Amino acid sequence: MDEPYPDNLMAAPACRKCNNEFSIDEEYLACLLECVIAGDTTPDKLRRAKISRILQRNPSLLERLQRAWMNDVHGPVWAVELDRVNRVIVKLARCHAAFEFNEPQLHEPSHLEVKPLPLMTEEEREAFERDDDRFEVWPEVGSRAMQRVLMMDSEAFVEWLAVQEGNYRFRTSQANGLTVKIVLREYLGCKVVWD
Repeated sequence: MDEPYPDNLMAAPACRKCNNEFSIDEEYLACLLECVIAGDTTPDKLRRAKISRILQRNPSLLERLQRAWMNDVHGPVWAVELDRVNRVIVKLARCHAAFEFNEPQLHEPSHLEVKPLPLMTEEEREAFERDDDRFEVWPEVGSRAMQRVLMMDSEAFVEWLAVQEGNYRFRTSQANGLTVKIVLREYLGCKVVWD
């Protein structure tokens, strides 16, 4: 996200190892997304100043992203390090599961899907954006999700929660397993499910 950060930024407790272990992968994903959106790896051509500064001070990451970019007959193609992307997405989803439902998910998810929104079919995009999970499971008493239910009833989980407009939004559900959907930079759609 960009500064200034939202006043109500969510945080879930984590050990030092978990909190720091993903920093390099998070930096990679943030820079990758900005370069993909810009269609270029040149720091001066990127819209987000924060990402431009990271790539200017980290020439090895810049070189890594430059090597990942290829020009195809259909346009630019990126060789993405999916393991790094997946680690970040699962970390974020675990945070939302713990924060929203007070349901820490320390085991691996049963389903992980990461796909750019522009590459989704119309049907995939509609299914991703809507909440086809009926509200059937009550969240744990005292959790943020329960507070939202008490304030807004079952409509609490119909809308996406925008953490920072244009940069990060998410929605959670417990109807068909614990599900967390995340959209990064209005480009990358992510779905993580624990049965």
